[in-house]
Amino acid sequence: MGLKLSILDQSPIHENETAADAFRHTIELAQKAEAWGYHRFWVSEHHDSDAVVGSSPEVLISYLLAHTKRIRVGSGGVMLQHYSPYKVAENFNVLAALAPGRVDLGIGRAPGGLPRATRALQQNEEGTATRTLGEKLVELDRYLNGTLEPEHPLYGIRAVPVPEKPSDLYLLGASTSSAELAASLGIPYVFAQFINGEEQMLYDSLSTYRSQFQTGKALQPHAIVALSVILTDTDEEARQLAADSKNVKIHLESGRTLTVKSIGHAEEFGRQSNEKYTIEVKQANIIHGSKETVRSKLLEIQKSYGVEEFIIVMAIPNFEKRVRAYELLKEAFSEQPV
Repeated sequence: MGLKLSILDQSPIHENETAADAFRHTIELAQKAEAWGYHRFWVSEHHDSDAVVGSSPEVLISYLLAHTKRIRVGSGGVMLQHYSPYKVAENFNVLAALAPGRVDLGIGRAPGGLPRATRALQQNEEGTATRTLGEKLVELDRYLNGTLEPEHPLYGIRAVPVPEKPSDLYLLGASTSSAELAASLGIPYVFAQFINGEEQMLYDSLSTYRSQFQTGKALQPHAIVALSVILTDTDEEARQLAADSKNVKIHLESGRTLTVKSIGHAEEFGRQSNEKYTIEVKQANIIHGSKETVRSKLLEIQKSYGVEEFIIVMAIPNFEKRVRAYELLKEAFSEQPV
């Protein structure tokens, strides 16, 4: 089984950097990824954040498409709960018309920010959507493919332009419920291991997706795993960096659980949610080591879960070292046959 490598870049902004610096780094990394032969390059959506600046993936994608030539570019992902499916379809139809065959539309389930940002995006005091994500995802798929049902109240409307090849639709998630939704629609599923590093949940989610898959646009299940990786020149250096990485979850009284970047972020989320909450901190499950070690670990995961593609989030806070890590990773899989 061959292995494709892709990149998810979150446009992080580090100390003594500006937003312009962060975006310049994303653009440079996309161009290098194309030159190195990575399969796709995705960007994320976050709001009201001091750590990452990619608040509008569709805008950033358009710029990246204009500054690359071959690599697939997409969202990892658009937070559909905040938006009109029709408008998202229009945005990505424009992108697909500008760069035929190169655009991915990954849909995320998380809010992408604190409750205050959710209230601002959804324009209601409660910050709650009036329809489920599943309902909106079905409608988005219909708009993208021009298959709105005759009984739909908006039947006849088109998301223009109508590209020769619409964007490929993916669902991102980190639970069996997201796997069930992707399976029911017959679309590719991306398990975000960098958010939920529990191996049992990864196994259960991929098993659920494959066993419940209903043939749709994709004729067979297409599962991808998005992994957090730290790759350095030596195993020891990577181990030290990984030791500082924590997985922070906030459990809300309403039953929701979200993964956030820090304890401070979790506490602020809890305050803004106006709910009782608890915070859970664990050591982050990050693939780390030299290029030989990381290659071995990735091949082991590939064999265990039967996946053909990894989307890599390189958890290294220095841009130059992050770029070097992606270069070393590609070298690791170019020097020896998979």
